[in-house]
Amino acid sequence: MSFSRKVSIKTYSDDYDPQPQINESITQTPGGEFIIQHKFRYFILLLGLACLTSISSSLNALNFTFICMRKPMNENYIPNLQPNVTVIPPKTEFMYTTNEKSALLWTSAIGSMIATFPFSYLYTRFGARYVFFAAGMISTFATIFVPLAANSGLPYFLVLRFILGITYAADFAAIGVLCSRWASLKQNAIFLSFLTCFTPISSAITNPISGVLCESRFGWPAVYYVHAAASFVLFLLWLYFYTDHPGRHRNVSLVEREKIHRDKSEAHINGDKYVPYWEIIKNPVILSVWLNAFVDLVSALFMLTYVPIYINSVLRYDVSKTGWLAALPGLSHIPPKLLCGQLSDRIKGNERVKMIIFNSIALIIPGAIFIGVGYVSDETPIVAVLLFMLLNAVIGANCGGFYKCGTLVSRQFSAFVIANTQFIKCICLFTGPILVSIFVHDESNKKEWMIIFYIFGICSFLVSYKKQRF
Repeated sequence: MSFSRKVSIKTYSDDYDPQPQINESITQTPGGEFIIQHKFRYFILLLGLACLTSISSSLNALNFTFICMRKPMNENYIPNLQPNVTVIPPKTEFMYTTNEKSALLWTSAIGSMIATFPFSYLYTRFGARYVFFAAGMISTFATIFVPLAANSGLPYFLVLRFILGITYAADFAAIGVLCSRWASLKQNAIFLSFLTCFTPISSAITNPISGVLCESRFGWPAVYYVHAAASFVLFLLWLYFYTDHPGRHRNVSLVEREKIHRDKSEAHINGDKYVPYWEIIKNPVILSVWLNAFVDLVSALFMLTYVPIYINSVLRYDVSKTGWLAALPGLSHIPPKLLCGQLSDRIKGNERVKMIIFNSIALIIPGAIFIGVGYVSDETPIVAVLLFMLLNAVIGANCGGFYKCGTLVSRQFSAFVIANTQFIKCICLFTGPILVSIFVHDESNKKEWMIIFYIFGICSFLVSYKKQRF
């Protein structure tokens, strides 16, 4: 592809050796014993998606539990009184101020920013099997202790949020590794469309489950216990099934192995541990990818974080309905994203033109929706929910835009490029709370929210003009 030749790194070139010299240790076993033969890479894809979603859900559960933490931690708490024993009941309410909520969100963002580059290095040096497993286990046990930390005081809660933020940094670099190692060059967009769905899937799963558990007799702490249990099981499966070298996996057949390795260079297949960081960072195509990623992700993360609060405070839905309605935007994102991944890989034509089209869809239409959603009548709040759903749906085209561009240009270095997208995502985690703290002083005031919607809309229009840099 002509756009990739702009990169000065030799290994970015499309001039591949048609029969690369592959490390024999990677291809010495025939393998192939699995439920569906020649399809094991799709199982790894789904398992990776589930693990990514688990870490994201554990971190983002707080976005919803902010609402139900206003209620007693355990309304049915009855102490087992004994003579001459004073029992201190658990703290009953957590009425955090706007600044305290922002601090809890910012702390996790700081943890992610600090851990982004170390995780990128660890994945390059040691692969994803043990590094991602370790991150998942840390996330699991940190999630279990969230209720205890909240009950102990804000400083303890901030420390735990920092730890969860560190584990969250493992997600995006893992996407790059999975695409580089397990996806064929012809299936990059398909893999990306699935794996980058972890954020909306986590929202779609966490919000309704949190709504049900918050309204149950177990209360909001059960949200974290359920998430931790699921995380524990998923990462044990990851440790058992995943390997960084598909060529020597017992469940990968020779036919599937050839599909995964087709047209890849030797360095790509064997996992070259050398990364030309400076050449990647100064490349104009990669810089354009990161700029588009920033505007796209800051609006998407704002939706994930604040739509439950907006639905509850501005649209006036109760907690239970808020849980289900807040899940709809995330659910609406998934089918279009998967469809765009398929279309991007299957439609024949100039790759650069295709990526510009998909990228424009992911930025221009959401920009228009952001500007219009604040004008929805208070008498028809469901219309605002539907617009949020449409906004999330069209954002799904990004897998065929900047995401695909970044992986195709960087090839075996895609873990670093996608990890930097995670770093951008961390900045986005700051951006939303900062905008809310500046412009939203009353969470029920629609006009204050509209200012932020205008900012997102205008930025989406402006950055869409940079798409030609692809």
